[in-house]
Amino acid sequence: MNEYEEFIGKEKEIQELSSLFRKELQLLGEDADREGLQKTPLRVAKSMLTLTRGYHMNPLAVLQSAKFREDYRQMVIVKDIDFFSLCEHHLLPFYGKAHIAYIPNGYITGLSKIARVVDIFSHRLQVQERMTTQVKECIQQALNPLGVMVVLEAKHMCMQMRGIEKQNSVTTTSDFTGAFTRPETRTEFLALIGHDPKAGI
Repeated sequence: MNEYEEFIGKEKEIQELSSLFRKELQLLGEDADREGLQKTPLRVAKSMLTLTRGYHMNPLAVLQSAKFREDYRQMVIVKDIDFFSLCEHHLLPFYGKAHIAYIPNGYITGLSKIARVVDIFSHRLQVQERMTTQVKECIQQALNPLGVMVVLEAKHMCMQMRGIEKQNSVTTTSDFTGAFTRPETRTEFLALIGHDPKAGI
């Protein structure tokens, strides 16, 4: 989808957001009419619509659109899925990688659809903990597998640019169902994604 197609039918939202961001620049003490800022409110409005496009997408439907019968009951892992999102507390980015595993129970899905689910949930105002659970629950509901496990690793710019200003901190979250409640299954998954199981999550 190109930029023109992405914003078709959203002229009202773009106009209203642009007005708000122009006012924000003025409240910060800037001259919103100077050359470098004249189109900034419009650019920011379009950026925010892009960064929150996940509100208008259905991740469950994405998985169900590529659901196939398959008698495979071993672990399926999609790891190192890059993502970025906006922290709902400060509207600053957090970004990192998602690692996802599920054990099929008669159905599998297209591998790209797993990454698409991560993309949809990340393109909303988020906290990492909730996003982890949302991805897990979506896969569980769509495929009814024997188990799902999701691990997210991310750096948060609200910790890097403001507040405590710790540039190298990484936050790791996990959630799981079914077979992954067994320590040996979690250990296998963590080893396969390159984590030291002894270190835990």
